[in-house]
Amino acid sequence: MNPAAPACGIWAVLVLAVCCAAVPTRAQEGADIRKTVDDAAGSLMAAHDVPGMAIAVTAGARSRIFTYGVATRETDAPVTEGTLFEIGSVSKTFTATLASLAEVQGKMSLGDHPGRYVPELRGAPVDKASLLHLGTYTAGGLPLQFPDTVRTDKETKVYLRTWKPDAAPGTQRRYSNPSIGLLGHVTGVALGSDYATAVEADLFPRLGMSQSYVRVPKSAMGSYAQGYTKDDKPIRITGGMFGAEAYGVRSTAGDMIRFVEANITPEVLDGEIRRAVENTHIGFFRTAGMTQGLGWEQYPYPVSLESLLAGNSTQMIWEPNPATEIVPPRKPEGPTLFNKTGSTNGFSAYVAFFPDKKIGLVMLANKNFPIPARIKAAHRILEQLARGGD
Repeated sequence: MNPAAPACGIWAVLVLAVCCAAVPTRAQEGADIRKTVDDAAGSLMAAHDVPGMAIAVTAGARSRIFTYGVATRETDAPVTEGTLFEIGSVSKTFTATLASLAEVQGKMSLGDHPGRYVPELRGAPVDKASLLHLGTYTAGGLPLQFPDTVRTDKETKVYLRTWKPDAAPGTQRRYSNPSIGLLGHVTGVALGSDYATAVEADLFPRLGMSQSYVRVPKSAMGSYAQGYTKDDKPIRITGGMFGAEAYGVRSTAGDMIRFVEANITPEVLDGEIRRAVENTHIGFFRTAGMTQGLGWEQYPYPVSLESLLAGNSTQMIWEPNPATEIVPPRKPEGPTLFNKTGSTNGFSAYVAFFPDKKIGLVMLANKNFPIPARIKAAHRILEQLARGGD
């Protein structure tokens, strides 16, 4: 009898056991991400008195949706996968995609100027900017919002015709609803329609988004969450000039994570819409640590929490920042994270994805709470996804 044989057998079993223990199972990975999302949602809701949230994640083409709290405090109806949230400025990514689609179809060019489609603006200072400048907030200093006195289409055109830039197009990034709003308006005209109709009847169906709206129909109003202000007063958006184009989309966590997955792997899309989505990943300007594309903002990956917070800071939202044109414009040359925040007076949203690892996240809430809190929570979740916890 060889006394070493049993020892070798026992040693092999021990090695196997250790190796197996070191490799997490899919069930354990799922539990890890569930705990991370639960902890993040719980902390946010407790700290900011958020009534309800939906957080969707995707990793390796597998998505999961987590829901918390209530869609309305009036009835305590729970948030579900089909609850509609206002996504605020995340809507700008749809305006960008629609404009990109119109260009792919040959209906317009991002090198065109707005006066070609809106005759009242021909020869005005704003007409020196291209549609690309409008979509990247580099038209020359258009403000974050229209003045309160601008309430009609006529007043909007008068304001844009008489607006005076404080920088040459392409030299300054100043985040602006009127800027990308005008791009959306022009796109609707170029498509022989209007923005809301083009998005609802053409863009959303191409992206497989059947529960997303600019104009919520009566049949879907029962799914529309009630928003709440920072003072806990019920509120929903009621319009505003170029509001549909800049911040007017309502969507569900399920539809939004499908949109994220389409951006992660646009090759699964058909023809025109594939090219349209891919073209929104092109970088056009560099500014303050991030790259501005059409709708999406880009960061080299891995990206630190500090960089994400800086890129989504009040300084980046409210103040002008020098912009450097990327010549020629190009898609990211290395691993890149894309993101966009969104807010209305009663809702909060954040979307981020990292195509190289095929991970992404959607965060929706029916209360407006601070952007830094969203970024910190999302960063933790994305790090867990990147580690393999899907």
